[in-house]
Amino acid sequence: MTKFNHQLVAWYSLNARDLPWRNTRNPYQIWISEIIFQQTRIDQGFHFWHRFIDRFPTVEHLAKAEEQEVLTIWQGLGYYSRARNLHYAAKQIMSEFNGVFPDTYEKILQLKGVGTYTAAAVSSIAFGERQVVVDGNVLRFLSRYAGITEPIDTNMGKKLIADLARELIREADPGTFNQAMMEFGALYCVPRNPDCMNCIFKDECKAYAMDAIKEIPVKSKKVNVKKRFFNYLFLYTIDQNNKHSFLMHSRGKGDIWQGLFEFPMIEDTSLLEPDALISTEVWQKDILIHHPVLYSEYHDFVHQLTHQQLHTRFFKMKLQNVNPERIKPDWIWVSEEYLHTYPISSLTLKFLNTLFKK
Repeated sequence: MTKFNHQLVAWYSLNARDLPWRNTRNPYQIWISEIIFQQTRIDQGFHFWHRFIDRFPTVEHLAKAEEQEVLTIWQGLGYYSRARNLHYAAKQIMSEFNGVFPDTYEKILQLKGVGTYTAAAVSSIAFGERQVVVDGNVLRFLSRYAGITEPIDTNMGKKLIADLARELIREADPGTFNQAMMEFGALYCVPRNPDCMNCIFKDECKAYAMDAIKEIPVKSKKVNVKKRFFNYLFLYTIDQNNKHSFLMHSRGKGDIWQGLFEFPMIEDTSLLEPDALISTEVWQKDILIHHPVLYSEYHDFVHQLTHQQLHTRFFKMKLQNVNPERIKPDWIWVSEEYLHTYPISSLTLKFLNTLFKK
């Protein structure tokens, strides 16, 4: 084993966080962890992993579940396509692999939503296959270590780092090596202000030698953020026990939050003022004609996604003398008591928590 591997594995044995998916070779549990933590920090997602495994302890449990329940259990993690892909892939495993989790990189790569990173992680950790895992932590760590100035968001930059990782892994246990690489990047070779003076790789690190820690890794692309304006209609009634019921519908395909429930919404080029709201087609056609409304207030939130910035306004309006036959077919009544059974976005949850002071 090379000096690099000795140092890295020794550091990992002393500093690795004690996480349940690291204490098993169960490919299903490892797979779930890799999907969750693609877009979520471990400290944020830890209880989500437990919640998911508790509810769906095996591939079969996940495959048999309804999509709405999967999305509800996933609620709070965002990037809901991950949950839908997990559900689809679980059904794949049951139908195409006889319910047995595939045990090679190439087979795992056939699963819905699984890319080269996840396939390499699961195959190396669960089955000892010699595949390199190159996530953001590894890209940062190795680009600094080797002084690679090719942008890490280009194919060439990723190839250079993957080739280096393949050289380094040759004499190491693949699962341990990959986890150690990711852990060192996550805990020590951090994006800002790493403790280079006390780093075990200080003497070999080319970025440190060049005084270029702040400049490496290099990125060439800037994320273009699209602004969108959502005007939500919180249309509600209150029963004799002071409990709210409100109208919601499931978002369709082809946009963010597919399959999640939300309030009726008008997307426009800006947030609407009340006088502009009542002149919209949705208001005139679907609400005002059929249901007398008492308007009270609105709440504004800005919600940041990776490529979108959502400027949102929630209009709170109490419906009077509701005629059930006039409700749009795709709108349903959801009671405050049973809201937890419906998957909703963190934005919707934020509004409701503000409204009910939770």
